[in-house]
Amino acid sequence: MARRLTRHAPPHPGRRHTGAMTGLANYTEPPAPTFLFDLDGTLIDSVYQHVIAWRAALSRLDIDLSVWRIHRRIGMSGGLFVSALLRETGRTLSEADIAMLQRAHQAEYLAQADSVRPLPGAADLLAALTERKVAWAIATSGYRATAHQALAMLGLPDDAPMVTRDMVAHAKPDPDLFLAAAALLGVEPRHAFVVGDSVWDLLAARRAGALGIGVLSGGYGREELERVGAYRVYADPADLLARADEVGVRGLALPG
Repeated sequence: MARRLTRHAPPHPGRRHTGAMTGLANYTEPPAPTFLFDLDGTLIDSVYQHVIAWRAALSRLDIDLSVWRIHRRIGMSGGLFVSALLRETGRTLSEADIAMLQRAHQAEYLAQADSVRPLPGAADLLAALTERKVAWAIATSGYRATAHQALAMLGLPDDAPMVTRDMVAHAKPDPDLFLAAAALLGVEPRHAFVVGDSVWDLLAARRAGALGIGVLSGGYGREELERVGAYRVYADPADLLARADEVGVRGLALPG
């Protein structure tokens, strides 16, 4: 929608007119905001289940890594995750071994799935955005087999907009997931906010050309998230919901 601005005539002859204008300027209004959410550590409290699952999977190959080292890589694509951890240990693995590790991680995570819960405010945030007709989608480095289980706990239908690792060529820190999620919603990434808990989310957001919003609920610190491009950082989804006006979503309130 275009806005038009009018200029008043000078109020007194001979007095210099400063060019002050009244009314609305003639410009094209930006589209409504769109949100692209990471899943693990952003909407659901599952980061440490993934850490334990990876540690158990790695132990099958007698690879012993400290939990903190594993945690630092959560959010990357599985293949890059394994490569990064192996680089730290000096080990090399065959393609078959790497595939086995990813299958083992999936099985170990699913064995703990009953302990995963939504993060505070996650379901309310998505419900409020939906009620206000603010478009959103989930973009996760997880595979559909593990990610799909999160929909019910967030109060979402099976056809909720979600892009998983199975659907793109590359996962985070590549931008593919967020580019695909934006395309799913029919928006340009530059008009979207990416909400994520890890540096990998925010690096992918920058490469996609979207604005990054960080949350602390995955274990990364505020300074780390800001250093890789988060322009706002919130404690968790509940905090983002309470302060949504700071990112340009006005009047967002809990549904009904």
